[in-house]
Amino acid sequence: MRTIGLIGGMSWESTAEYYRILNERTRERLGGLHSARCVLFSVDFAEIEELQVQGRWAEAGEVLADAARALEAAGADLLLICTNTMHKVAEQVGAATDVPLLHLADTTAAAVRSAGLRRVGLLGTAFTMEQDFYRGRLAAGGLDVLVPNAAGRALVHRVIYEELCLGVVRDESRAAYREVVADLIARGAEGVVLGCTEIELLIGPADSAVPLFPTARLHAEAAVDAALAGRAG
Repeated sequence: MRTIGLIGGMSWESTAEYYRILNERTRERLGGLHSARCVLFSVDFAEIEELQVQGRWAEAGEVLADAARALEAAGADLLLICTNTMHKVAEQVGAATDVPLLHLADTTAAAVRSAGLRRVGLLGTAFTMEQDFYRGRLAAGGLDVLVPNAAGRALVHRVIYEELCLGVVRDESRAAYREVVADLIARGAEGVVLGCTEIELLIGPADSAVPLFPTARLHAEAAVDAALAGRAG
């Protein structure tokens, strides 16, 4: 198995899920006591969040690029940025090393297409929902992307940063997310992309009348499959 390099900590709550899913997928593929070969560079999310708010994306990208270089030096054969929002700087990070970067939006788009769907709702941070770096990548992958209205986007963003990134999971927020999802479905969404890796800590299949696409799980499982490519099992 090739070694998977994780750029995590944004937030560590969802990075912990990545680690769990990587190992579960490896055990599923190989059986027995097998676990994933991986290395983790966990950044300080408070520093990254401040750069996000200030629009200093190039500086945030350099922090992640430094992490990528450290993972390459540690023996990583494949890189993951364990957050949707910071794929805004994916090109900068990918250019920092010779290690291939598995883009989260690409794995998500592939999963949606495999399910036979094309029109999806997108939940995520305001950056992810409102800017083109992620929506455009999904569209380039053949998808028609809907986002919540302004009030819905504000709600989804607030819950991510003020609750989920702090490990707080509230029933009231789950109910509010269900309403946002229902509105997207009413507008024609055939599925909903959980385009923030923390969102799947809050809602799951029971909260939606259409398929949900949990990006952290899809990304981690695709990474294991890539790391095991060419190996029987």
